[in-house]
Amino acid sequence: MSTAAERVDLPMTVAAEPITTLPLPDAVTIYEVGPRDGLQNEKAVVPVAVKAEMITRLLDAGLPVIEATSFVHPKWVPQLADAAELMGVLVDRIGDAARRMPVLVPNERGLDRALDLGLEHIAVFGSATETFAQKNLNRSYDEQFTMFEPTFARAKEAGMTVRGYLSMCFGDPWEGSVEVDAVVRAGVRLLELGADQLSLGDTIGVATAGHVQAMVAAFADAGVGTDRLAMHFHDTYGQALANTLAAMQVGITTFDASAGGLGGCPYAKSATGNLATEDLLWMLQGLGIGTGVDLDAVVATSVFMADALGKAPASAVARALSGQ
Repeated sequence: MSTAAERVDLPMTVAAEPITTLPLPDAVTIYEVGPRDGLQNEKAVVPVAVKAEMITRLLDAGLPVIEATSFVHPKWVPQLADAAELMGVLVDRIGDAARRMPVLVPNERGLDRALDLGLEHIAVFGSATETFAQKNLNRSYDEQFTMFEPTFARAKEAGMTVRGYLSMCFGDPWEGSVEVDAVVRAGVRLLELGADQLSLGDTIGVATAGHVQAMVAAFADAGVGTDRLAMHFHDTYGQALANTLAAMQVGITTFDASAGGLGGCPYAKSATGNLATEDLLWMLQGLGIGTGVDLDAVVATSVFMADALGKAPASAVARALSGQ
C-alpha cells in the first residue's frame, strides 16, 4: 500500500493546455489480465485446476482477450511456475481458444516455451525508467531493448502477434515523476521492434486524467495513433475509472482490467490492484458503450476466485452485486 513517502508528484506542466476531446466510442475492448497480472501478486499459489476454471469462466463471460499466464522463471514469480501445465490443461479443455490466449514472455526462453505449445500471441514487458528496468528485468534501460530484439524477431517470423507492455509510464516510486517525452521514446522503441500494440502502464496508480490525455497527445505527435495504444491503469489513488474515461475522450478503445481488481506488481510495493473488470463494465454499461461481456458472469467468477483466495473481491461493483 502506498505511503506518503512513496507519493509521486506529477510535473506541473502536464495538461497545462486543454485537450480537444472526441465523442465516446460505441464499443471498447477489455483486455483481461487477472489470470496473469492479478494472480502473480498473490501470496498464495493457486492450483492449476482453479486457474483453469477462472479462465474458462471469463471466456464464457464473453471477454475477448484473456492473458492466461507468464513464462517467467519460477524463482521470480513462483505463483506462475505452473504456466506450461496450465496451458496444457486449457488446450485439452477448450482447444484453439487456449492457443489464442496471450502469455507474457520475458525473453527468448519464455518464447521457446510458448512456441512449443503452439501459442499464437505473446506479450513482452518493458520499462520506461532505468531503475525499474534494473529491478524488474535485471537489465539497464537500453539493455532491455537489446534483450527484446531477438524475441520480437523470432515471434514475428513464427506468425505471432506481440504486445508490448511499458511500465512506469506515469510515475516511478524510485525516480519520481516520469517525463511524457521519455515514455514516448521508450514506447516508440517497442513499436519499432515490432509490437502490434503498446499498453501504457500506470504501474503505481498515480496518473491523473490530464496526464493521460497529454500522454496520448504526445504519442500522436510522434506518429503513433490510438489504434496502436492500450491503457493499463491501477487504482492506488482511486483514479482508474476517471483515467479510463479521459482516455476514451481522446480515442483509446482498449483497456486492461483484472477480474475482481486482483493484482499489482511484485517489484513495486506501492502498486496496488488493477482496474477491476467489473468496475469498468459498470461504467461502460452506464455510458451505453458496448463490450460484449456479461457483467454478472464476471462478478460470479470474481467471487469464485475470492473464495479460493480467502478474501473479498477488491472490486467495489463485485462486492456490491454479490453482497460481500
